[in-house]
Amino acid sequence: MERVNEQDLEFRHGDHGPKYLFRGPRIEWGVIVFRPGQELGPHKHMQVEETFYFLEGTPQMVIEGESYRVRPGDAFRVEPGEAHNIVNDTGADIRLVFIKCPCIPDDKVGL
Repeated sequence: MERVNEQDLEFRHGDHGPKYLFRGPRIEWGVIVFRPGQELGPHKHMQVEETFYFLEGTPQMVIEGESYRVRPGDAFRVEPGEAHNIVNDTGADIRLVFIKCPCIPDDKVGL
């Protein structure tokens, strides 16, 4: 058993970006906060499936070049090899949960 509290953990960039709650041994997951104008950056995973669940905000989710306007409550499952990005082109912060399975930290390929 492992227990964490999100409030005790740091975002990658201080007050925004990804924040991992668990990293392995089988899955990785956490939360992401993006400020207006920020984005995840286009990338793909070779073996990892990634799921995104949007809690707050209405950014653009881009998968394989197709853009989708997100609403809170939307979930996207991205298959290995599918290029994806999240672009906060709005005037408000966005907040979402991400889950990556299996846990292969070096599987990300930037595009």
